[in-house]
Amino acid sequence: MVKILITGANGQLGSEIRKISGTFPEMEFAFTDVDELDITDPWKVADYLTKNKPQFLVNCAAYTAVDKAETDIETATLLNATAVGIMAEQSADIGCKMIHISTDYVFNGRGPRPYKEEDRVDPRSVYGSTKLEGEVLCQQNNPESMIIRTSWLYSAFGNNFVKTMVRLGGEKTEIGVIADQIGSPTNAADLALAILTIISSDISAEKPFVPGIYHYSNEGVASWYDFTKAIFDIAKIDCLVKPIATEDYPSPVQRPAYSVMNKSKIKLIFGLQIPHWRDSLTGYFQEL
Repeated sequence: MVKILITGANGQLGSEIRKISGTFPEMEFAFTDVDELDITDPWKVADYLTKNKPQFLVNCAAYTAVDKAETDIETATLLNATAVGIMAEQSADIGCKMIHISTDYVFNGRGPRPYKEEDRVDPRSVYGSTKLEGEVLCQQNNPESMIIRTSWLYSAFGNNFVKTMVRLGGEKTEIGVIADQIGSPTNAADLALAILTIISSDISAEKPFVPGIYHYSNEGVASWYDFTKAIFDIAKIDCLVKPIATEDYPSPVQRPAYSVMNKSKIKLIFGLQIPHWRDSLTGYFQEL
């Protein structure tokens, strides 16, 4: 039985991994969040890993309050960078492979085409900068690490854009949604399955674990306006959606205007089939 440690287990992605963990009988899971393991304390991380000896560590923990991070720089850095470096170093010490989840916010959003893994990074926010710092520390401290950048994550768990729009659609007759930021919505359930499939393929020696940076989001592109229109359409919510510009919606954060990511690498190396974002959104509501 291969031991898998999931950190940040109570978040969207960690909860989705927990939900499907039973379908991977070759794996024994340990789900931890802040109450079970303080990932910012190197001594506690070292002690936990030494005692439990997981073969894989999947880090789903992150500071994701993008607006708040602009003023809460210390906490964002601690969770998105320092803690990642600690886990990478301590996991490397026991020969444990690490999968760390990162973000499209490491790019400036001015690119003319979907971003590839090797494209120049240029974060424009504290959130993006701290996540990039975490990527660097992860690769520096554990050569057997994989970084998966994702975007526009939603799930049945926690707070997210889909849940917010469903709530607003039920409260209002019309809403304005940004139409000039383009990306790819990602159902966390799909990412969870991809992560466990990659681990399972390594365990069975079907496709070996290949360290490096990868991109994963659902297929297709959308603006937040397109995404909202689809949410209301599929959920049969009667609310008028009006397109607005980023400049009409004041925010302390400069969000990427275009953050579509090229996923050829992860599909080629691990043989993954990635669903279109609208199909995944439809499946999300069917399951609810």
